[in-house]
Amino acid sequence: MQRFGFSAFFILLCCLNAQVLHAQGTQDSRLIWKVNKLDLGAILEEEGIQVATFEFTHSQDSAVWIEKVWTDCGCTTVEYTQDSLAAGETGILKVAFDPGSAVGGFSRLVVVKGNLANMMDTLYLEGKAVPKPRNPEIEYPFISGPIGMRQEKTNMGDVFTNEPSFKALEIFNFSDSVLRADSLRYFGPGHIQIRQIKDSIAPGHRGILEIGYDGAAKNDLGFSEDPIQFFWSDSLLSDTDVIANVFEFYPGFAKDELGSVPAMRISPSEIDLKEISADEIQELTYTLTNRGREVLEIKKVQGNCGCLSLTLPKTELGPGESMDLIVTFDPKGRRGIDQRNIYIFSNDPLNPVQSVILKSRIK
Repeated sequence: MQRFGFSAFFILLCCLNAQVLHAQGTQDSRLIWKVNKLDLGAILEEEGIQVATFEFTHSQDSAVWIEKVWTDCGCTTVEYTQDSLAAGETGILKVAFDPGSAVGGFSRLVVVKGNLANMMDTLYLEGKAVPKPRNPEIEYPFISGPIGMRQEKTNMGDVFTNEPSFKALEIFNFSDSVLRADSLRYFGPGHIQIRQIKDSIAPGHRGILEIGYDGAAKNDLGFSEDPIQFFWSDSLLSDTDVIANVFEFYPGFAKDELGSVPAMRISPSEIDLKEISADEIQELTYTLTNRGREVLEIKKVQGNCGCLSLTLPKTELGPGESMDLIVTFDPKGRRGIDQRNIYIFSNDPLNPVQSVILKSRIK
């Protein structure tokens, strides 16, 4: 195996890709990989070298073997099947990654060249490297039960309804007991699940809990915050809040369907109230129009503040129909420049979430 700088690696990759593209019209001579991307997930530095295994075969008439392998980083080493393979036989390529070489999310490239003309493939190895803590008491300040966490809340980010999302929660065991995966118990809503990645977490060591979030089972859209609790046998209760932004997933559709699907338009997109008094409640309207040829469904309207009251006369609009969203804003207790955001969730597949802005200067 050969290693060199990223710039040289990138130039090589472009050149080899150009060769393959030039030959695509004649014969497909690629290796057949079971998968071309593997995600190692969250890796603690103290866990040491991690190995990912890629499996491949081929359907060529002649024998095939791997001729060369390049990586884009000295933090990865590669071992692979050296023997020639007949059609249908299986080979493996192992990529070893040192988590001490990175901090945070990483994506490594591995270029594999076979012995036949234009036989070249790119593999990807991804994950998140978590460095060793120098001072656990400082780095895990949020203590709950036997564990410490880096953050008070677990942020799932954007979650879509077509598939569950997963997030690694790094914890430190401050107790004198071993935390065993088979004794972990969870209390919380059904759309959230939790599991311990490793079989055990020793006292004074770190571990990873995986939080799973099912957006479809949540049965709600927009920002949400759910408290969850969990414990291990003979341990105190631990808790955290799980926050997420849930969005409806809409699959792609043909271009000729563009004019027939629901299409929401909002006017105006921004209102500036200028200078207002903190003692005066404001009422204003935004007009929602369905410019599509199918019924537009308003699934949810959400503001970013309890100071907003949002009212719609109905939740469906026929083609060409309009209605007003009535917004009541109570600025009591606020001062200075203020901006409120309002989010409208609908079945418009091109723009399922749209937002409008309300600005003011409160005196």
